[in-house]
Amino acid sequence: MLQLTENARLAMQTAIAGTTEPIAGLRIMVASGGCAGLRYGMALEPAVEPDDARLEFDGLTVVVDPESRALLDGVTVDFVSDLEGAGFVFDNPNASRTCGCGKSFC
Repeated sequence: MLQLTENARLAMQTAIAGTTEPIAGLRIMVASGGCAGLRYGMALEPAVEPDDARLEFDGLTVVVDPESRALLDGVTVDFVSDLEGAGFVFDNPNASRTCGCGKSFC
């Protein structure tokens, strides 16, 4: 299924540590939108839904809803920081097309 690089995991854990609310995990999802038709999303989740896939990465819980599972199969999430800024990058070998910003695909 989904893979995280060490940089992505550390950035996600830092985001979770910075909140005062209880967090059950980080949701990674795919939703309609973006230039290419589908876009990636991430959110801190206070609870895990019964039908969510629950993935563990060295103490980090990532949850994925049933609709996003197939679209995230084989995806690697990285966190990069360069002169243009910092952010998460999704490498999706199943995408037939991506937009220039790298945040949407089809």
